[in-house]
Amino acid sequence: MRSAHIRRKTKETDIEISLNLDGKGEAQVDSGIPFLDHMLTLFSVHGLFDLKVKAKGDLEVDDHHTTEDIGLCLGQAIMEALGEKRGIFRYGQSSVPMNEALAQVFIDLSGRPFFVYRGKRLSGKIRQFDLELVREFFWALSFRSAMTLHIHLVYGGNKHHCVEAIFKAFGQALRQAVAIDKGRLGIPSSKGVL
Repeated sequence: MRSAHIRRKTKETDIEISLNLDGKGEAQVDSGIPFLDHMLTLFSVHGLFDLKVKAKGDLEVDDHHTTEDIGLCLGQAIMEALGEKRGIFRYGQSSVPMNEALAQVFIDLSGRPFFVYRGKRLSGKIRQFDLELVREFFWALSFRSAMTLHIHLVYGGNKHHCVEAIFKAFGQALRQAVAIDKGRLGIPSSKGVL
């Protein structure tokens, strides 16, 4: 089973994450941030990953530390669950429409961390959640997992729809990238290592 369990405790947050890459899309998420819980559940369901998140953070300050640290922990879980990355497809991409919004996500599990976001600037709030934290979450995740991640919010009006399209597309693209290629026995790189 390709799975990982991560625990990270700092003066700002206490986070525990379990991830099974070969799951059924079952999610149990409690970050203390309802909107983020919803987005992580969508990621789990659309990627068919089993995900458990339990987080406590200094939400009295704001949602930044908790959101970023969950991104770090999820990135670490992805990296550990993949191990040597033997037999995976490595690349994944998805385009997801959510009503008037359209998001595209492209992933390379290259071992080279890089993050690019293009498109409409995510700003403002959904309830107490600052939408600028969406980029912070994915930046932390991509660097801790050592993946190249490109997110393109092509267009969209409703902020909820925009972010939902991104998280769904990320789940689907990662599902493709981590899938086992039955025609490949080794590591998907001419270098022999990722």
